[in-house]
This record gives sequence, C-alpha cells and structure tokens, in this order.
Amino acid sequence: MTWMKASMRRKGVGLVSLAVIAALAMPVAGQAQSIGYDGGGSAGAGIGSGGQGASDPSSGKSGRSDRRSGRGGNKGGKRIDIVPYIEVDQIVTAELSPGSDVMTYTQAAVGVDAAISGRNNGASVSLRYERQFGWGKRARDGDAISGIARGYTTIVPGVTFEAGGLATQANVGNGGSALVGSGVNDKYKTSIYSVYAGPSVTTRAGDLDVSANYRAGFTKVEQSDGFRANSGTGAADVFDKSVTQMADVQAGFAPGTVLPVGVGAAGSFYKEDMSNLDQRARDMQARALVTVPVSRTVQVVGAIGYEDVEVSSRDALRGEDGIPVVGSDGRYVTDKSGPRELAYDVSGLIWDVAVMWRPSRRTSFSAHVGRRYGSTSFGGTLGYAPNDRTQLSVSVYDNVGGFGGQLNRAIDQLPDDFEVVRDPITGDLRGCVASLDGSNCFSSALGSVRSAFFRARGVSASYSMKVGRLNAGLGLGYDRRNFFAARNTVLASAAGVVDENYWLAAFLGGELGRDAGWSTNVYANWISSNDPLVGDVNGYGASASYYRMFTPRLRGTLAVGIDGATRDAPAIDDFWTASALAGLRYSF
Repeated sequence: MTWMKASMRRKGVGLVSLAVIAALAMPVAGQAQSIGYDGGGSAGAGIGSGGQGASDPSSGKSGRSDRRSGRGGNKGGKRIDIVPYIEVDQIVTAELSPGSDVMTYTQAAVGVDAAISGRNNGASVSLRYERQFGWGKRARDGDAISGIARGYTTIVPGVTFEAGGLATQANVGNGGSALVGSGVNDKYKTSIYSVYAGPSVTTRAGDLDVSANYRAGFTKVEQSDGFRANSGTGAADVFDKSVTQMADVQAGFAPGTVLPVGVGAAGSFYKEDMSNLDQRARDMQARALVTVPVSRTVQVVGAIGYEDVEVSSRDALRGEDGIPVVGSDGRYVTDKSGPRELAYDVSGLIWDVAVMWRPSRRTSFSAHVGRRYGSTSFGGTLGYAPNDRTQLSVSVYDNVGGFGGQLNRAIDQLPDDFEVVRDPITGDLRGCVASLDGSNCFSSALGSVRSAFFRARGVSASYSMKVGRLNAGLGLGYDRRNFFAARNTVLASAAGVVDENYWLAAFLGGELGRDAGWSTNVYANWISSNDPLVGDVNGYGASASYYRMFTPRLRGTLAVGIDGATRDAPAIDDFWTASALAGLRYSF
C-alpha cells in the first residue's frame, strides 16, 4: 500500500477537503430563500449579489426549502446509506487518431457513496480514488481523486449550515479552454478542487422577516506540467487558486402586514481573491425593495439601489530586460511592491423589476430585467416537477467573478439528494448528477480556466425522469464570459476576450431484473474564443456499461467508451480513443 499512501499525500488538498465535506455534510441558503417564490417573508427580491445571495432571483434558490420540507415529509423517518467499496479493473485503450497505439492498464480504486436524509439534515457524497498501472513503456502510471458532495444540517430552528465540494479533472489547452477529462491516465489532465461552507439564518421580529447568509469557498487548479511555460515564453494564462466570500442580508415586511404592499431593504457583498497576480474582485450593493401582489400566485417586485463593483490586480515582476518573470511552477511571479491596477470599475444606480409566479409547490417561475454592471441585465429561473418522477430546471444568470467563484456557485446550486454520474471506464465525473430535485449540472462552470476575472452570462437547463426501471437525465447550456484585465499589466491581452461554451451531458440507464443493469452516457463541449491564439476546441464522448451482481456485495462490470477532441487549428490533429473495461467491485 506504499504507492497508495504516497499518491494520496500528493493529492492531499482535494482529499482532505472532500473528507471534511463528507463528515460535515451541511448547508446554506436553504433557509435564505428568494422571497417571493416561497410566498411570505420580506418584501421580495430583485437585485442579487455577484454571488448566489438570498435576494437574487437568478440564484436558483427558489423552492429549495420547500423541496427539503417535501423530502422531510417522510414522517420523521431517517435514511442513512454509506457504501464503501474497492474495485479492480482491466482496461484496454486504443488510439484511433492521430496514431494507432494500443495500451493496457490495471486500475485499482477505493471509494464511498453515501446518502443521508431526514427532517433536519440531508447530504449526498461520492468520493473515489483510483490508481492506474500501465503495461509497457508507453502506458504511464497515474492516479486521480474525483468526487462531489452537497449537504446541510439544521443547527437550531432558523439556523442551518451547508457545505459542498467537488474534485474532478479537465483537459486544459492553451489559453485556458477546458474540456471534460477524457481517456485513461491522460497526461494532459488537470485536477480541479473546490469547496465551500457557511451558515444561514432566518428569523422574525414581530411582522419583520430577517434573513442572512454567509459562505466562504476555496478553489484550486493543479496545473499539469504539460502547460508550464517553455524557456523564453510566457506562462499559460491558467487559474491557480482563489478564496471566495459571499454574504447577504435582507429584512422587510410582507404584503398585507404594515402596508398593502411589501417593503424592505437588502444588502450583499461578494469578494474573490485570486493568487494569479494578486487579482481581486469586489461587488457591494444596497437596495430598497417593494413587492406588489398581483394575484394569489403572481407578485411583481421592484428594487432600486446602489452598487460598487471593482476588479484589480498587480503586474508581474519584470527582469532587467523587461520580460515578465516566470516561476518554477510555470506561472507569472507577482510584483508585490507594485501598485494595484484597475481592470474593471463600475458604480452607480441599479434597478430591477421581477415577475414571480408560483401556482403550486411543484411549479415556480421568475423573470427579471434591470440595470447592473453599467448595462442591461436580465435573468430568471423555472422549476417544474409535475410528479415525483420528473423534474425540469432552467436558470438564466448574469454575474461577475472568477473561475473559483463560478464553480462555488455551480456546486451551491446542486441538490443535496442525488446519485453521481461517472464515466464507467475512467471514473471521471460527467458534468451532471442524477436527481429529481433542482439544478443538476455543473458543466457551465468548467469551460474556461483563464486566470482573469469575467462577467458571465448564460443559461443552464436540466431534465430528469424516472419511469419504471429506467432513469434518464439531460443537461445542456450556454456560458459566455467577457474577461477583464488591467491594461498596464502582463494580462492586458485578456481584456475584451470572450469565451463561449456550449455544453451537453446526458445519461440513460436501468435495471435488468434484480441482479443486473445497464447505463449509457454522452457528453459534448463546443468552446470558442475571439482570442486569435486559442481558436475553437470541441470535445465529445460516449460510453455504455453492463453490470451483474454475483453476490449481494460483489459486482462485475463490462464497459466500452469513445472520447475525442477536435481543434480548428490545421496544425493540430484530431485526437480520438476507444476503450474497454472488465472489472470487479466489492461493496462493504
């Protein structure tokens, strides 16, 4: 076991972070709902923070507390499922293009899948460590940690605590474009870790409703050796790590209490500190809110206030020849003695008008338009669950932040009751989870890992269904990032760059009797950029697997898959591989 201990020490940051998540398994703003969706509460929500605040209609938080109470309606029952496992697989992978190599690997893995649900607590965790042993000189040894966790706990009535985490791999190219990890032990894979946690509070003082929440997050990208700068060239513009903080507070009177309309006030704060060139994003705002009930199921919310958004950084340390200094880690060395340079600075009046429709606990809709970030901003959410076997979730968003903040937001939006969707050969996460509760995908956050801050606008949709023995899910979306960079720094070339990511992830599976089953999944990313040095990158993949239980704890699996990546650069060949797996898993 020496090799496993050494490898796990190297991956310590991700493993420890996710272990903490698995132990805590706790939550957020489940109580910090978007007032107006849930009927009652304070005056309503119009303009939210750069993060996913309690008062952001585009935050997707609508109905989370209702969904929890719905699951909590298990008559006080409690479910705890913790399933550790060990797995041994034999894998053959064949390069289809541009070469024709055939390589063989033996893969050993350990992991745990856990689910906890009750009246006041809920969590889902899937954590996996795997080690590949290559046969022959060209098949390299390697290891990886992957996992995802989301959960919450109620400390006392009105006070909850949430935590979430993600560990995954991506194939990062020049300029920071990131495709879903593909292939067995791909030497160009980059590990990505992200965790967050924080409390939420809701209370009442007479007719006054008060809600507040705070969350802190950390994200780290372990840049592969393949992307470190060569001698005499600049470092790759790839995110390193950041610390994110988000806070919201809102107080107000619901319609029909002190006035026929609801009135209130709210404030929010978002800050992300990035290690690359000491970059910093800060978004502060305060606003007044008025809620006008139109009917039993429709409300109109107006908000007006003031915001101050600022993005800044330092320059790279320069050598005597004026060339930026690159450290041993392949990243620019920050000139700590230099002044901070503004990359983005917007302040002034903001306003927002939102329409919210909630005809039942199974349907919620909101749409809002206003002025933020010095221009028109719009967004909205749709949640529809016609029965206990089907759900649709759509979110349109607009925010400012960095890669770490965007990934924290994506994890925050995942449900706390899910089953992980993994590639049956590599064990990699596939961009979505299987759940009949809320937004189920995080692919939109992974399209680009540039180090600069950006304004992100896009749409994300997920659909899940369970019919008899069949489970199916589909996620798709579009993410557009407009990057900011200080003109007087080494990152100046990133200013005005626009990256666009269209993505798709789908799965379909079912049971074949009591002791067997099957699953399939597909994914695709289409990433384009107006950066002339990057170009368009596309990634595709599909897999199918069959499993059979030999004993109640021993499972055998057969799987096949194909993965590919294409680029519009004529000098770069398309890359395609096909793989097959035969393995055994023992669950404890």
